[in-house]
Amino acid sequence: MSEPPAQARDPFLWNCAIALAFVAACAVRLTVPSTPYFDEVHYLPAARAVLDLGFATNLEHPPLAKQIMALGIMLFGDEPLGWRLMSVVFGALALFASMRAMWFASGTRAASLLTGLFVSTNFLLFVHARIAMLDVFMVGFIMLALWMCAGAVRENETARWRLAIAGVALGCAMASKWNAIPLAVLPGLTFLGARLYAGRRRPVRSVRGWPIGGMSLWEAAIWLGALPLAVYALTFWPFLYWQVPSGNPEGLVDLHRRMLALQTQVPEPHNYMSQWWDWVINSRAIWYLYEDIDGAQRGVMLIGNPVTMWFGLIALGWCAWVAWKQQRWDAAALVVLYLASIGLWLIAPKAVQFYFHYFLAAMVLSAALALAVERLWQRGERVVPWVLCLGSLGFFLYWFPILTAAPLDDPQDFLKWAWTTGWR
Repeated sequence: MSEPPAQARDPFLWNCAIALAFVAACAVRLTVPSTPYFDEVHYLPAARAVLDLGFATNLEHPPLAKQIMALGIMLFGDEPLGWRLMSVVFGALALFASMRAMWFASGTRAASLLTGLFVSTNFLLFVHARIAMLDVFMVGFIMLALWMCAGAVRENETARWRLAIAGVALGCAMASKWNAIPLAVLPGLTFLGARLYAGRRRPVRSVRGWPIGGMSLWEAAIWLGALPLAVYALTFWPFLYWQVPSGNPEGLVDLHRRMLALQTQVPEPHNYMSQWWDWVINSRAIWYLYEDIDGAQRGVMLIGNPVTMWFGLIALGWCAWVAWKQQRWDAAALVVLYLASIGLWLIAPKAVQFYFHYFLAAMVLSAALALAVERLWQRGERVVPWVLCLGSLGFFLYWFPILTAAPLDDPQDFLKWAWTTGWR
């Protein structure tokens, strides 16, 4: 009799270890600077408004991320630790969930662990896990939803509770920041497209076929359609108590008109504004901080890890190729997620855009690089995988002082990291 096929062991404990190491790195100088910096000056007052339920501020964004910040302030005090600790939690969630999603999507330990390496060192997640901004909460919820959806497809018997969690997470992601909307609609559209493509006589009621056997289209519509919208609406509960400039706090439609108007207004040009092609080629940085503060010259720079961002584009091209030639659904999913993430900014009527809008796309790019490196290793390649892994980690360690507001020796020290005009 033949031996049973070898099954890869679940890297759950390694995923936990990587996430804990990420938290430890985030804890370095987490309370520095000791005063709000960059967009914290907008979001912290909005979080405090949640606690006192007086007058609504920062109306251009949905409220959930600010509610989570308010929870951190309530638990740990209105000080730097309270401002930023919840960002660390959701940064770790985003990292852990991305590894778990890759495990269920690819079925390989190496791809899951490599996703942990490239995601944790891509700079964007690390910087946003240490600052009180909305983006890391949105990304954390999106990664959780993708983990649950991938698990539901891999293990159909767990699909019902996984899609319920995914639906809640999708609603929370949209309620944190609207950037999540293009990705939030993809799971439901994928289920709908798969069932219609199958050509069943009763596509709405049929429980047969991909992506989840045993679940009908109408049930999936509840978990991936109705539930996210209900969760999104429920997060607006503070508006029942707030005084708002627009008038009626109970009118969600009126409130969203105002939010959209604020999103599409034309503000003054900003020194760090950029376009989507700048993000793709990693050519425009943002200095979240660069000043003499807390007794030293310090800085926090937002740019993508050059190894991950540049070689990730090559990896994404490879994903598109194998998705077409070999029908690899894990690779195809990454291509679709990337295009949805970046595609929003090709058509969004937002006059001023910034590199942090590339956050979601950068997460997908990191996963694509992990999948490509894992494939190279399977083929017997050793030099390129080691160069990419050590290069990504090496750049992270080199940039670490300017990612964590370390004391600098001289006001011109930024030139050690600002290699190009667009990085200054």
